[in-house]
Amino acid sequence: MPLSRGARTLVERRLAHLAAVQQSVTIDADTHPSDPDAYSPELAERLARDPNYWQGRPIGGEELLRDLDQAGIDMALAWQNPAVTVYGADENENFERLLAANRYIARFAEANPTRIIPGGWTDPKALGLRNALTLARICVEDFGFPIVKMNPAQNAYPITDPMVGETVDAIVALGAIPTFHLGGDSPYTPPDGFAAMAARNPAHPIIGVHMGGGGSHFVAGDETYLGARRIGLEHENIFYVLSAKRDTHIESALVTYRSAGPSAWRRLAIGSDAPYGRPSWNFGGMRGLLAALSDGAHSNDPRLRADPGMFDEDAARDVLGRNFAALVVAAYERLLAGSSA
Repeated sequence: MPLSRGARTLVERRLAHLAAVQQSVTIDADTHPSDPDAYSPELAERLARDPNYWQGRPIGGEELLRDLDQAGIDMALAWQNPAVTVYGADENENFERLLAANRYIARFAEANPTRIIPGGWTDPKALGLRNALTLARICVEDFGFPIVKMNPAQNAYPITDPMVGETVDAIVALGAIPTFHLGGDSPYTPPDGFAAMAARNPAHPIIGVHMGGGGSHFVAGDETYLGARRIGLEHENIFYVLSAKRDTHIESALVTYRSAGPSAWRRLAIGSDAPYGRPSWNFGGMRGLLAALSDGAHSNDPRLRADPGMFDEDAARDVLGRNFAALVVAAYERLLAGSSA
């Protein structure tokens, strides 16, 4: 599908930068900045008087950039914060609210082209299918977003609903990457449901954010964690962002995918889920975990003892940014190829 002239220029610039740095870049592949000017009076008042954290407490783009700098992170995938974009009963009003949230991400990325990879967001339930498809098209053709996300848990709709499949197919036709919140925090995104979405377009990448995490209870979440791991190995177009996920399961997933070979390993990245998680904590933890895994001879995992050198510096670079950079570079190239076809 054709990109607008402005979007094409943006994509060309973003592609050139990311291709130049992709071998060494560190990327937070899951962040949610919000437009402070769009905060409701109640939210703005609470932020002014309450310094404590609460679920969904927003951060603006400048706050995110400071967090990235503190954590030694070069770039971030940024999309809207669903806790800030409040839906009502009117589908057209919901469309305008979510469009505004996506437009803020577009402007934030345009102002910070070497720091921000923009991701779009649509919602076939809150907006209605026609509006959801229109918004996906705007995100790609007008804003130049390489990724468009849906979050069935946010708005309580099954990932296997026919409207979701239609939206996935439309995003694929645009050349972008369909993406889902994949967590154990609701019944709406079971692993097999996500696998069904991946199977619709098996030659096209699809992203599962959280790899089964997303806020579920530790014990109850095990089934979703393990199910997500299983289907990711069964479907080679599934790419996972390890965010909002229990650290012990992150370790186990890393060893499992590294042991499964290059095809599996190139499909993992890490994210903080900011503001739901801290970039400094998540990337400090991941760097420490990768360092510990590099000493495989002293591991309790028999797979690591058998191959103690599997987590070398090259492997660390992959999961800290190189894998996600390659995924987005390919998406940008598809957008440009489709635009010139």
